[in-house]
Amino acid sequence: MSGLVVVGVDGSASSLAAVEAAAQEARWRGAGLRLVHAFLWPAMHVPPGPLEDGVRKMVEPLVAEAEERARTVAPEVDVSHAVVTGEPLTVLEAQSRAAELMVVGSRGMGGFVALLVGSTAMHLAAHGRCPVLVVREQEEGTGPIVLGVDGSSAGAKAVDFAFAEAALRGADLVAVHSWTTWNAPLPAPQDKAMPFANDPGTLAASEERLLSEALAGHQDKYPGVSVKRKVVHGGTREALIDASLTAQLLVVGARGRGGFSGLLLGSVSQAMLHHAHSPVAVVRGIGGSS
Repeated sequence: MSGLVVVGVDGSASSLAAVEAAAQEARWRGAGLRLVHAFLWPAMHVPPGPLEDGVRKMVEPLVAEAEERARTVAPEVDVSHAVVTGEPLTVLEAQSRAAELMVVGSRGMGGFVALLVGSTAMHLAAHGRCPVLVVREQEEGTGPIVLGVDGSSAGAKAVDFAFAEAALRGADLVAVHSWTTWNAPLPAPQDKAMPFANDPGTLAASEERLLSEALAGHQDKYPGVSVKRKVVHGGTREALIDASLTAQLLVVGARGRGGFSGLLLGSVSQAMLHHAHSPVAVVRGIGGSS
C-alpha cells in the first residue's frame, strides 16, 4: 500500500458519492482508504460519557453504509474508519496531513439548499495539506480530464496532479489556458522606441508559448497520456466551466498568477467549486500553499 486516501462521511447523498469516488481513487493508486466522520458534541459543551457514547453508536450505521458502498466499488482496497469528536473542518484538515488525497462531497447534511458547495469543501480546498477532490452527487462523466493552466509557479503542482491522474484513469487530458488583454503579461516590445507596441498576434503567440512551457516535460514522463492543448481568448471562468460540461474531472490550482498573496483560495478555483459541471480537484502550490 503506497498511500492513503481520506474521505469525509456524514450520511448525505453527496458524501456517499464522495465515498464511491474515493474508493476508485484508492484502487487506482494502490492506496488505503480511510472513512472519517466528525461530530460536534465538544462544541456543544457535552462532557464525555454515556451521551457521547450514544452518539457514536448512532453514527455507526452511517459509517457502516459508507464502508459497504466503498467495498462494493473497490473490494480489493483496505478500508478503515475513524469517528472523531470535533468540528468537521478542523478534523478533516488534520486528517489531510497524512493523506495523498482528500475527498469530500460538494454539500453535506448541514448544507443550505441555495449553496452549490458547502463550507467544508471550501475550507478544505483552501487549507487542506494535500489535493482536495470535491464530488457532486450526479454520476461522473466519461470524458477527458480538464486542466486549467495559468503558467504560474503555484499552478505547477496542479499540472503534475492532472497528468498523474490522467495516467491512473487511462483518460485523455485537455489543457486549457485562457487569456485576455487585461490579464496577460505584455511581451517584450520589438521596438524600444514604442514600448507598448507589438505586431498583431504577438500576445496570442506568447500565451501559446506559456502553455507549452507549463506542460514541458510532462508528456515525456507520461507518454501514454494523450494531451490536447486549448488556448482561449476569453474569460478563465467561462472557459473552464464550459470545458467541464464534458469532463470527468476538472483540475485547478488553488491560486493563480493573478491572485492576491493573502488569499489561500483564488476567485477562479472558488468559481469552479461552485459552478463546474464535473468533480473538481483543487491542488495547492509548493509546500502546501500557493
